[in-house]
Amino acid sequence: MAFDGITVAALARELKDKLTDGRINKIAQPEADELLLTVKTADGQRRLYISASASLPLIYLTEENKRSPLTAPNFCMLLRKHIGNGRITDITQPGLERIICIHIEHLDEMGDLCRKKLIVEIMGKHSNIIFCDDKDMIIDSIKHVSAQMSSVREVLPGRHYFIPDTMNKTNPLSVSPEAFSDALSAKPMPVGKAIYTSFTGISPVTAEEICFLAGIDSRMTAKDLSGDVLLHLYNQFTIYLDQLKNRNFKPVTYYEHGLPKEFACLPLSRYNSCEHRESDSVSSLLSTYYAEKNTVTRIRQKSVDLRRIVQTALERNRKKFDLQSKQLADTSGRDKYKVFGELINVYGYNLEPGEGSLEALNYYNNKMIKIPLDATKTPQENAQRYFAKYNKQKRTFEALSELIKETSDDITYLESVSNALDIALDEDDLAQIKEELTESGYIRRRFTKKKVKLKSRPFHYLSSDGYHMYVGKNNFQNEELTFHFASGNDWWFHAKGAPGSHVIVKSQGDVPPDRVFEEAGRLAAYYSKNHGNDKVEIDYIEKKHVKKVNGARPGFVIYHTNYSLVIDSDISSLTLLES
Repeated sequence: MAFDGITVAALARELKDKLTDGRINKIAQPEADELLLTVKTADGQRRLYISASASLPLIYLTEENKRSPLTAPNFCMLLRKHIGNGRITDITQPGLERIICIHIEHLDEMGDLCRKKLIVEIMGKHSNIIFCDDKDMIIDSIKHVSAQMSSVREVLPGRHYFIPDTMNKTNPLSVSPEAFSDALSAKPMPVGKAIYTSFTGISPVTAEEICFLAGIDSRMTAKDLSGDVLLHLYNQFTIYLDQLKNRNFKPVTYYEHGLPKEFACLPLSRYNSCEHRESDSVSSLLSTYYAEKNTVTRIRQKSVDLRRIVQTALERNRKKFDLQSKQLADTSGRDKYKVFGELINVYGYNLEPGEGSLEALNYYNNKMIKIPLDATKTPQENAQRYFAKYNKQKRTFEALSELIKETSDDITYLESVSNALDIALDEDDLAQIKEELTESGYIRRRFTKKKVKLKSRPFHYLSSDGYHMYVGKNNFQNEELTFHFASGNDWWFHAKGAPGSHVIVKSQGDVPPDRVFEEAGRLAAYYSKNHGNDKVEIDYIEKKHVKKVNGARPGFVIYHTNYSLVIDSDISSLTLLES
């Protein structure tokens, strides 16, 4: 999610509560665009991390320290001179802008009381940290912006500080119903986009959430909506933002396949089906979210080669499947050639030499049929020609049927590997998938024929009733769980007709409660390609009825007389244990 005005509002409130009246003890500049302020408060020492990085601007409280350069940069020295040992008197946010203003009080060289502002702008590539006096005159900034760099605003010492209004956005906290409708109606674009481009601090995710709560398709334009519907949308807009006015912040991170998908400081009903974890502070949410996001990004980067191999093989097999299916369709009329041959043998005795066709009664359906003939051949030769054509297409049909099954199995297998890559969390998971692809012949083993020592382990969940549930991360683990780990009376779950993980519920010698079956079904839905659907069909059966197909790839099974359930993929109530 974007670091929007709502997140900044929640963060500003948190910083105000925790840092007001604190004294700035240390000022460090670990990187060219970062600051680390150590503040002594009545509750102890706190560190405030501020980054104006173009790629990842952030501000939050942290426990971590960072090593500083031996020689402090000029901006850091300036801050030490002016606000070292200064007292933080207030922390504010102008409107719903992505700006946090830290008000600081300090004594100058003459012992006079002075006031300064450290303004943090969280604005993507335009992010900055600007140091101003009490009259909003810029003393210095961590990034200098000249007139050659920006025609909107210079950020240089001696210039007056102001917030640029380049988007002509309205403050959402004070907009009237009429102004709301006029703003949306004036923009010939989807209503979701019209909301976030018209009002300050509203991100696309928030706009989509407001439309979702109002029951409106965000892809429709405002002109497609009646006045009553626009009023209803406005009411939902204000109800949602009332949570912000009342400071009812609930920092939460939403996960998909165990990976961080979105974060928010107000609940996002659109993601109720996702696993979600609440945080006790905005700072802890941001630090955890971006740390996990960085881990995911690193794993994604490391899995690029494997994804390319799988995707290339998938595309090749899908093209092959389409071609084989078309060729198979060409053999669908083969039986008529057999009938032609039989009818010629039965009725062709009275044909005159040189005739180009034969009209005869088809005794299979009691209808007259006209059979084309080669006038240069005898009836017997014509019959043999049709029998040969029938036999050729029959052989083609049989061969293609086998090839199509093999190609279909390859596609199913590769889709299961693709699903395994989606849920991989660390390098051990990737190593196991790579070994699987190597054994399957998609990757050549180099340098050594020894197998890689695999450390990845299945997910281990605990149900609400205390039953242990295990989820395979890939086909190797699916195979191990189903045929080596599970006992006969344990329960086996899998998404019907979709690539996904095997889920094993340890039965503990009895029949688990219904709630356990539902939770295991949710796990099977969550760790499948159908994840995110409101309804996912799940097959489940006792493990003793699950059989492995001879010669099949790891994780491929057959079963009969199974049970089925339809369920969502919300696993937020389940506890993930350490493997």
